[in-house]
Amino acid sequence: MTANPSRQSPAEWEESAQLLPLTTRELPSGRHQFHKERLMARIQQEERTATAAAAEPKARRFTMPRRAFAVPAMACALAGAVFVGASVFTSDGEGTGAADGSVLTTSVGAATTKGVPQLLDQISLAAAEVPDPKAGQYVYIESKTANSYEKVVAGGSSLAIDKLHRRQIWMSLDGTKGWLIDPAVNESPEGETLSLPDEQGNVPVATLNGPSYDYLAKLTTDPDKLLQKIYKETEGQGNSPDQEAFETIGDLLGESYPPARLYSALFKTAAKIPGVVVVEDAVDAAGRHGVAVARLDETSGERVEWIFDKKTHVFLGERSVQVREDGGDSGVIKRGTVTNTSAIMKRAIVDDIKQTPTEGG
Repeated sequence: MTANPSRQSPAEWEESAQLLPLTTRELPSGRHQFHKERLMARIQQEERTATAAAAEPKARRFTMPRRAFAVPAMACALAGAVFVGASVFTSDGEGTGAADGSVLTTSVGAATTKGVPQLLDQISLAAAEVPDPKAGQYVYIESKTANSYEKVVAGGSSLAIDKLHRRQIWMSLDGTKGWLIDPAVNESPEGETLSLPDEQGNVPVATLNGPSYDYLAKLTTDPDKLLQKIYKETEGQGNSPDQEAFETIGDLLGESYPPARLYSALFKTAAKIPGVVVVEDAVDAAGRHGVAVARLDETSGERVEWIFDKKTHVFLGERSVQVREDGGDSGVIKRGTVTNTSAIMKRAIVDDIKQTPTEGG
């Protein structure tokens, strides 16, 4: 499995930008630049992943903004794009929404292993009700999202934030056509095409970290075989095999549309990963309270939480919370800092790009 560029730290994104040829970085904004830099980002990321895997099989996962769907995440690799609209934290108090760019913080909820299998079983039953799309249709996902991260600047490090904002994405079932509207990624309010191939004719092969609906439809729904596949394809990535497996499944819950049988199987697979816990109260980016299925990254001290409605068990969103003091490379991420938060507002099947469920039904 190729590495997910969304799992790079902002410092690595800046490094990627510096490694790009000068002619590439000086091109005017537009589709040509988007595809060219996206290709370069993929190549550089794969090279770094291969080097890291050879030198250190359990390379550290950096605390960073995480985006679940790999293709639009590549847009974040554009030179400087991730810092558009970002600001340094100005508050050390409790934050609630971060729409104003203030610090994202929360109380760290207690976690327990009690009831994990039962909860995941209930969630898997709710997930089995997802309707299947038809040929020619598009997956539409609308979300609210915000990220906080360690930003390396001259003279030291500081915390920065990608403010709470609306994000919309459309993807064809085969993954070759799409559109993204995200002010943290796109300079234009109209958004940017994600359609493939690029000008060089390159069409990235779908993977677990860059899935299309058609790719997901072919995956096994046997929990044991699926977990084995995840471990095999993520070998050497992340801080531990178990944490990487957990986060890989979590990525599929966000900006993808797993077929009903697979969607249900993902939760049964997660139940087999050691260290999975339940957090009785967690809040998504829209302020909705729910119950979370979570796992602590023992290396970074960050807990990744999948949030579900307590009654219907519908997936609401995801957040990552620093539960240990002095997180990040420089120790600037304090306990209770929310490093990533998202809320799925709409997940639907539509007939065309830029069509929303209210418009097209």
